Amino acid sequence: MEVTLRQLGVFVAIADHEGFGAAATALGMSQSSVSHSLAALERAVQGELVCRAAPVRPTPLGDVLLPHARATLSAARGFTAAAAAHTSAAAGGSIGLAVPPTAARGLLPGLLRLWHEQLPHVEITLFEGLDGEIGEWLESGTVDAAILVDPDPLPRGALHLATDAYEAVVRSDHPLAGEESIELADLLEDPLLATTSGCENQVKHLHSLTGLPYRPTQRIRELTTLLCMVEAGLGVAIVPSLAASMLSKTLTLVPLRPRLERRLVLTGPTSRPWHPNVTAIRELAEKHVSAPASS
Repeated sequence: MEVTLRQLGVFVAIADHEGFGAAATALGMSQSSVSHSLAALERAVQGELVCRAAPVRPTPLGDVLLPHARATLSAARGFTAAAAAHTSAAAGGSIGLAVPPTAARGLLPGLLRLWHEQLPHVEITLFEGLDGEIGEWLESGTVDAAILVDPDPLPRGALHLATDAYEAVVRSDHPLAGEESIELADLLEDPLLATTSGCENQVKHLHSLTGLPYRPTQRIRELTTLLCMVEAGLGVAIVPSLAASMLSKTLTLVPLRPRLERRLVLTGPTSRPWHPNVTAIRELAEKHVSAPASS
């Protein structure tokens, strides 16, 4: 079986962009070349990899082989970058970084600024997703690095970026808004709005710590939608404190008792060597988080 990196790249691009034309544009190829590359790959694996209908989706065989294609391409990018770094201290290249929504808004901007200033030759593409998705993307090769929430065990080489706590988010005119801290039981009089975007397991754990039942009246995927519902007076919610950057002026966070924290760590994959540029951004981030705050 003869399979080329170009063919695998075409397959992944078609799956990601859900079409041949969009994949051709992203790759800088003609649509005819994209079609011929995929056809050659399908002949090599003796099966169709995508369904030729809009939007284009992988076939069952495509779903099986797609993670392997991503991992192969990721390893190839790492190989090329490592070889380039051997001859040049400023070897360029691009990497994908997956982040949860609250980290993307509350933690990442400062890091991106640092990386852009110190590593201008490195292009970082962001992928925002749920906690479970991010781990899968990292190990499958969809991304080269990720910010993970409370990974267990802690991956080798992972960098602890920040720790924040889960707090209640209420309207600024809510009776509890001015409190220094409140008990979880204090929220029972209000409808509880829950987010499914990665925090729900921790919120459930917080309820179990206090022996209170977890009974959300609504479960919403998008955190921005959840905050809009709190703003509309439809209930209260529990979110990580890094979500503070997402709040409007009509919302406020109130610390909860008992205090439940989460750790955010930057890491590369555990199943293959790290891309050299991932090591570079990790080293810079370590200096950033360990540096004393300026007065």
